[in-house]
Amino acid sequence: MEIRYLKDLEKVVFDEKWFKSAPNTELYYMFRGEKEKNGLRYDITVFNEGSLGQEFIKTKGHKHYQKIGELYIVLQGKAIFLMQKNDNKTVQDVYFVLAKKNDVVIIPPEYGHVTYNASLKRKLKIANWVSKKCTNEYVFFEKMQGACYFLTKNGWIKNIKYKKIPKLRQEMPFKKMPESLDFLKHEKP
Repeated sequence: MEIRYLKDLEKVVFDEKWFKSAPNTELYYMFRGEKEKNGLRYDITVFNEGSLGQEFIKTKGHKHYQKIGELYIVLQGKAIFLMQKNDNKTVQDVYFVLAKKNDVVIIPPEYGHVTYNASLKRKLKIANWVSKKCTNEYVFFEKMQGACYFLTKNGWIKNIKYKKIPKLRQEMPFKKMPESLDFLKHEKP
């Protein structure tokens, strides 16, 4: 089990003033490799309830070095997945998915993503399937101080570190798992 503490999110937190005096609390717990099947790894992540000042508790945000997608299932609570496709300079696309228990969310190849616990008062538990070859890259999100939007108690706020951001749109989750997860094993050309 890996624990992500508040100090681990220092470079990506929206509410910097709050962060300066906040205790270094445990935000979420990652259980990697709970199962393995056909070259895929099954992980579980459990988020605590609460907030990061004005912002909802979130993951640090990452994209994959390989052009490989990822699949998430909400096991308990409600999650918001923010996905953005960008190069080192501009964001070409950004959207979010609100998902509740048993909903499935697919992260497309080449999209970075941040997961939020959509509740201030309840824990969130999610699972994911990803290629065992997949490695995460956090540098871009750290450099830009987070994703191009922050989810706060007052709604979505644009990250001013980005020069140009597309309009945020909502997409719907899937209601069931795909029959095959083989698409997660292959890099997009």
